[in-house]
Amino acid sequence: MNTTTKPSVWFHLMAAVTVAIWGTTFVSTKVLIGYGLSATDILFYRFIMAYICIWFFSPRILWAKSWRDEGVFVLLGLTGGSLYFIAENTALGMTLASNVSLIICTAPILAAFLSFFLYKGERLKPKLIIGSLMALGGVALVVFNGSFILRISPLGDILTLVAALMWAIYCLLLKRMNSNYSTLFITRKVFFYGILTLLPFFFFYPLQTDITILFQPLVIANLLFLGVIASMLCYIMWTLAVKRLGVVCAANYIYVVPLVTLITSAVVIDERITLIALIGCAFILGGVYLAER
Repeated sequence: MNTTTKPSVWFHLMAAVTVAIWGTTFVSTKVLIGYGLSATDILFYRFIMAYICIWFFSPRILWAKSWRDEGVFVLLGLTGGSLYFIAENTALGMTLASNVSLIICTAPILAAFLSFFLYKGERLKPKLIIGSLMALGGVALVVFNGSFILRISPLGDILTLVAALMWAIYCLLLKRMNSNYSTLFITRKVFFYGILTLLPFFFFYPLQTDITILFQPLVIANLLFLGVIASMLCYIMWTLAVKRLGVVCAANYIYVVPLVTLITSAVVIDERITLIALIGCAFILGGVYLAER
């Protein structure tokens, strides 16, 4: 039996569980927005919770080994935190949600090409390209779910592409830092600089600090889910997955997010699943399987 490949199954599982959780976060976000929190408020509070929680487990070292590495951690906080979420959430207000869902799933392809050109370590294998395109096609079928409405909104669509590029860069930077720092230390720094780089935005959009809203049981429950599970736990698992599986392999699991969102929508808010969406699910699963081989 090949014992070297067996442990990697756990990291594939980590990547799959992570994107599955991320695919359900829209429910919590929608609930919190209904209580009067903005997308920026939600990001701030979930990262604050994540940072506080991870501090108890992470090494107490404050700074990176060099100022250059500290600068890379700032970039990680920007690309995987503030800039990514701000670009994506702003785009949602400018273009169709279906456009955002589809364009954001170009992140794995962007990561593959950036990895190829910058590191030369992960080749663009034919199976990877075919599998990625197959999965992206499946995403399109799932996102539109039988209702093919495509409205071009240049600024919103460009912002979504910026968000996808930010996540691709984030994954590549993780690969660079994974060999020199522990997963917990990296994740803690991402939350710290994600929070820090978010603060200037509150000059334009003041932070919601109404205690009567923040201490509503449903608000606390959803913020805890987003902060402890979807942020702290998922970012740790994602960092481990990227470390063990590589940028391209781990990023391909992002294609599964719309599939999870589709299922969650059907269960929670009774959205209809069409035959076209089911075909799209098959394309996503088949494409991810092919790309991972």
